[in-house]
This record gives sequence, C-alpha cells and structure tokens, in this order.
Amino acid sequence: MARITRDRAERIARSHACENCGEYSYKKLTVKPASKEQREGVDVAWIASKTCGVCGAIHEMGIDSEGEIVFGGDS
Repeated sequence: MARITRDRAERIARSHACENCGEYSYKKLTVKPASKEQREGVDVAWIASKTCGVCGAIHEMGIDSEGEIVFGGDS
C-alpha cells in the first residue's frame, strides 16, 4: 500500500469545501500524521484540521494512506 505524502494530503484536504458554507477558502489548515491509535483503529494516515476562512467553522478530516477520506466533520 503506497503512503501519500503530507503535501498530497494537504491538497486533498483543500479540495473539499466547507461543510457549513460550501466555500473552499481556509484561513488555517494543519495536516499531521495520525497517531498510532488512529492508524490502527480507523486506518488513517493523516489528520487535517481546517478552519473556514468565510464562516469560521472548524472541521477535522481523516485521510488514509491511499488518499481516500475516512472521516470528516465538525470538530
């Protein structure tokens, strides 16, 4: 299984619109490697935390090692 890079995970996170207002503008985006518990429990490689630049909603997204979204939503 190929592991995607942090840069690719960031591009995937930016390509998903805000679940609240539908905008693609984020004033803060942080992509971190998933913890050991998250990797084993939910099978994610990266966790993206995003703050919408329009409405200020905060979202968290889990991305697996192939670039698929495992979970996403408000945090």
